[in-house]
Amino acid sequence: MTATTVPATDSARTTHRAAVAFRGVTKAYGTVRAVDGLDVELLPGQTVALLGPNGAGKSTTLDLLLGLRRPDQGEVELFGVSPREAIERGLVGAMLQSGGLMEEVRVRELVGLACDLHPRPHPVDEVLSRAGLADIGDRLVNKLSGGQAQRVRFALATAGASDLIVLDEPTTGMDVSARQAFWATIREQADQGRTVLFATHYLEEADEVADRILVLHRGRILADGTAAEIKARAGARRVTFDLDAADLASDAGSRLSALPALTAFDVSGRTVRIQSSDADATVHAVYALGLYPRNLEVAGLGLEQAFIAITDAATAEERDAATAEEAAR
Repeated sequence: MTATTVPATDSARTTHRAAVAFRGVTKAYGTVRAVDGLDVELLPGQTVALLGPNGAGKSTTLDLLLGLRRPDQGEVELFGVSPREAIERGLVGAMLQSGGLMEEVRVRELVGLACDLHPRPHPVDEVLSRAGLADIGDRLVNKLSGGQAQRVRFALATAGASDLIVLDEPTTGMDVSARQAFWATIREQADQGRTVLFATHYLEEADEVADRILVLHRGRILADGTAAEIKARAGARRVTFDLDAADLASDAGSRLSALPALTAFDVSGRTVRIQSSDADATVHAVYALGLYPRNLEVAGLGLEQAFIAITDAATAEERDAATAEEAAR
């Protein structure tokens, strides 16, 4: 099998169109709106993480983007054309959780088939090497480990010069070293001007890799920004310190749980971990209790804590609104 690489100058990323555009997109299953009036654009060359709790609408959003489902309302465009047309032109490569692999074929044969079918294919050896599969090209697909199978899916997604790469939980089943190598490859793809959109439950990956993060909640964008902006939006800060055993033996636990501005509180051994919406007031109140914290640290929330804080706040607002509506009836 032979393949030729199409120069990047022939690529859709040389245009000024949005790589991805959702305009007023809604998709419902019965009474459940999986996607609810979604309006968002992704620009060429961005690396975007799509985050959200289970049931947030991530999978449906990706299905709509790839033309696997049609919206009930609104429109989806990739590089100014429909998802189907973009895929037919080879502008999109996708790696989905639900994608099965052909069995009883060898890795090189399967990847070679994907290269042959792509309108703008890369050479097979290049694709295998990029995906870390060069040394197992002769292995049967059904004899692969979970992490190896994920790398095959990545190879299929990057078999040609696609301008948009869509990844759904791409590192599931990979060990730490394989995950690091995978993301190094993704950074190379992004550096070449490709748009990368990935959904993940590993929030540290989003923090390290993405230059833009979308937080999806009940089919709507709850937050949109850099990792630093998402963390800052959560508002709370993390306060950590150690207490002497004598302090912990008293009623310090109950007194600490009543500190001002507390949003979360935990004691493990001698270490106290607090989330506070006003760290200065909280730390001042700790000293006012007559306690002497050691190894005191005050820092912004990590992305995971910020994500939980933002989604929990949204859930609480919805619950309060529903309660108020019920009371008004």
